[in-house]
Amino acid sequence: MSDGEDNDASMDDWAAAMEEAGTPMEESTSGSALQAEHVSLDKLQSSGGSGEDLNLDVILDIPVTISMEIGSTKINIRNLLQLNQGSVVELDRMAGEPLDVVVNGTLIAHGEVVVVNEKFGIRLTDIISPAERVKKLK
Repeated sequence: MSDGEDNDASMDDWAAAMEEAGTPMEESTSGSALQAEHVSLDKLQSSGGSGEDLNLDVILDIPVTISMEIGSTKINIRNLLQLNQGSVVELDRMAGEPLDVVVNGTLIAHGEVVVVNEKFGIRLTDIISPAERVKKLK
């Protein structure tokens, strides 16, 4: 079986699984990619009185990567190779500005550093709304 046939079979399997789960998939205008119907979290939490409750426990154990970003900078390789212990790298943030809380590459909140029992943590000060996150994707 060629790679194209494997891909077609895989896409057919995904489409069948999505339809079985109640989330129909449709071909995009290009015909090469499938798009899942948007399902809101409210729709997942309750089925709107149809008597069929979907169980979110299925996704609760999926691992995600969460990171806190103090800031960033661009540096050329020549300067990068000259860094050594004690070097200072200037970041694009001012002291006291909130940190970015990023989950799987998506900004979801801002926060400030705290120390609890001699360990660093972050106190969330602002949660980014889903609408704002979608705007940043475009």
